[in-house]
Amino acid sequence: MTPRPLTVLIVDDEALARERLRMLLGKEANLEIAGESSDGPSAVAAIRSQRPDVVLLDIQMPGLDGFGVLRELDPAELPLVIFVTAFDQHAVKAFEAHALDYLLKPCKPARLHDAIERARTHLTSRAPAGGNEATSDALQDRLLALLESRAPERTKQHLTRIAVRQGERVTFVRTSAIDWCEASGNYVVLHTGKESHIVRETLGTLEEQLSPDSFLRISRSVIVQFDRIRELQTLAPGEHVVILTDGRKLPMTRGLREVEEKLKFG
Repeated sequence: MTPRPLTVLIVDDEALARERLRMLLGKEANLEIAGESSDGPSAVAAIRSQRPDVVLLDIQMPGLDGFGVLRELDPAELPLVIFVTAFDQHAVKAFEAHALDYLLKPCKPARLHDAIERARTHLTSRAPAGGNEATSDALQDRLLALLESRAPERTKQHLTRIAVRQGERVTFVRTSAIDWCEASGNYVVLHTGKESHIVRETLGTLEEQLSPDSFLRISRSVIVQFDRIRELQTLAPGEHVVILTDGRKLPMTRGLREVEEKLKFG
């Protein structure tokens, strides 16, 4: 008797990424795509309504990210999760330690196939039938432990490298090489010397991941690394600029005294 198809939900805020996953999954036998979500809130709703066996879950999404999606769900609602990420190898070790699967972007066909087969193994080895009551207890416990360890208020580590996707390549920029960061819609431009790199992230989300001991947000759209600030200059009452070591001037809307205090102890 042929087993029922494995149901998979795709969650990624990038249309091209969803299209690639949909195309690769289409080559898998006995598999149905339960749906697609382009943001965190719709992903939560889809998981609750569709009850997929597996979720291919993007980690970096504006607003509610992948971890936020899982925190919104009750333990009994948690499906098998395959993370989709552009995180570097150091961050990925956290997933390996909890025996969770992950795919590095851009996803390779063979790697996706292995992850899907691993999901099938988990589902067939757990207690028989009864729909998607969820992952085995041990795997679910590890997922909950990962969420607990990455709770925003308990996260102590900050980024040391940022993944930058360029076509089919993913390169990494060290945060120590960043001069300043500039918001551009739902993207951020990292300025490093004469080069610039575009990251699919909002400035607010990136700010939370950068060390407050090294980076300072001087306006709604700009974050600067402390070591790149040469001086603060007042142009007119209430109008100030930050002058970087390379001579670039950046408007500052944050209070002058507050910035002076932060730079004094930074």
